[in-house]
Amino acid sequence: MNIRVLRPRSLAGQLFAMQAVLIAVVVAGCALFSYVSDQRQAQQAAGRQALAVARSVADSPSVPAAIRTAHPSTELQPYALRVMRDTDVDFITIMNPQGIRWTHPDPSQIGQRFLGHIDRAVAGHSFTETYTGTLGPSVRAVTPVFNGDGRVVGLVSAGIKVEAISERVRDQLTALLGVAAGALALGAIVTYGLNARLRRHTHGMSAAELSRMHDYQQAALHAVREGLLMLDGQYRVALINDGGRELLGVPSEEAVVGESVADLGLPSPLTGALLSSEPRVDEVHLTADRVLVVNTSPVSGGERRGTVVTLRDVTELQSLMGELDSERGFTQALRSQAHEAANRLHTVVSLIELGRAEEAVDFATAELELAQALTDQVVAAVHEPVLAALLLGKTAQANERGVELVVSEDSGLDDGLLPPSLPARDLVTILGNLIDNAVDAAQGSAASKVTVTARTDAAELVLKVADTGAGVDVDHAELVFQRGFSTKPSGPGGRGLGLALVSQAVHRHEGTLSVAEASGGGAEFEVRLPLRTTMKAPPATTTGARSDIVPGGKA
Repeated sequence: MNIRVLRPRSLAGQLFAMQAVLIAVVVAGCALFSYVSDQRQAQQAAGRQALAVARSVADSPSVPAAIRTAHPSTELQPYALRVMRDTDVDFITIMNPQGIRWTHPDPSQIGQRFLGHIDRAVAGHSFTETYTGTLGPSVRAVTPVFNGDGRVVGLVSAGIKVEAISERVRDQLTALLGVAAGALALGAIVTYGLNARLRRHTHGMSAAELSRMHDYQQAALHAVREGLLMLDGQYRVALINDGGRELLGVPSEEAVVGESVADLGLPSPLTGALLSSEPRVDEVHLTADRVLVVNTSPVSGGERRGTVVTLRDVTELQSLMGELDSERGFTQALRSQAHEAANRLHTVVSLIELGRAEEAVDFATAELELAQALTDQVVAAVHEPVLAALLLGKTAQANERGVELVVSEDSGLDDGLLPPSLPARDLVTILGNLIDNAVDAAQGSAASKVTVTARTDAAELVLKVADTGAGVDVDHAELVFQRGFSTKPSGPGGRGLGLALVSQAVHRHEGTLSVAEASGGGAEFEVRLPLRTTMKAPPATTTGARSDIVPGGKA
């Protein structure tokens, strides 16, 4: 036997049912209120009408004149019936101050006592009341009749039966029910249209399903370690998860939701990517301390509704790629040196075979002294082992490309001088990328030379790299350190990233980075880093890795 599980009614359906009931209750309440109000107003109107008729009769000069005759009913009865017909009241009774009737719609009641209160009228005051008389319940008015000297000589009562009043209200009630039915139908149509639109927006889900989806969404957003940023149609932050706040270095979610992306204080290239209306795929951007891969995707449903941005921290990956590039460069240098060493060894062997041993010894000694001189020059100037090894490797790489790399005479950096807050790995990032860019610039120039200076100046470490290339245009002086800037042709991966990584590392250590024209032409980059024992700690990456960068990019 198949058991059918009833799906909960959709949120739109629940709201429609609630709104339909609410409209029906409101319309019914309004109708009941209108009926009661009309009933009360009809009674009040009947009382005013009866009082006006009674006063008009009492003020008629013929009434006091007829009262003074021997038989008042003879003249007053026809007059009262005529006025009753003309004024649309149910009865007009004229009586003496003791309440004995002179007129009545039923002639048999003439001479009988009036049924109702007359004390206030005898005292000279007009009033209205609801009372049950010979014609049934009625709304009546009683007013005194005065003679010429102001004495009460008679009373006049005019009234409208409650049944007649109710009939008037019933006529109004028919129209009221028609209006109420129209209001109910119109409200139902409008409500149905609104809920049909709501049903499209909620995809027919129930309130419980929407609540459960929201809970799942919140849990998923905070569980994902990648950064997620959602922007509305005006590029304001609609949502940001924990990973996004950490990667972008922004305050709490409450502080940034509703803020424009342009007001978050992000680097200009990254802000431009987030504000772009076009999708971005795997773009690399740098913040003060991180290397991020940014993907953006517009959210559209007939109109632009916003943008979904994902952020990945590739700081450690970029570091590993830089290490790999350095190792590849060192390997190529060693392979080249091995090839050259083999050539020189063959030359020595050939000289010996030719019986010219003395010339073989001189050749080998000269080559050894040349290699040793280069090593002694670098080591004598830079005792820091990591930087010395970097300079030796870069020298070999530069030679392979036809560029002479020399260490200036005023260089001097003793081992152990660098504080723990300035690790050699960051110096490799800075100096390695500067040398790579200088070799690129100097290659093919007339002199093809790169000069490196590494020294201390007071409480600062000074690193200078000068080349003999074409130099940097003055207009590009501010842009040269931004990611993506390059004066070289585009190539696969990394173009425009090297100097940006240098700038990031220098900023992290609160140093300065500048570029100027070198004395021999070309460009000279200068880095100044404070030699202090403490520095601001870089934030931890989402993968738990360090945010250090090693060379590998080209500007």
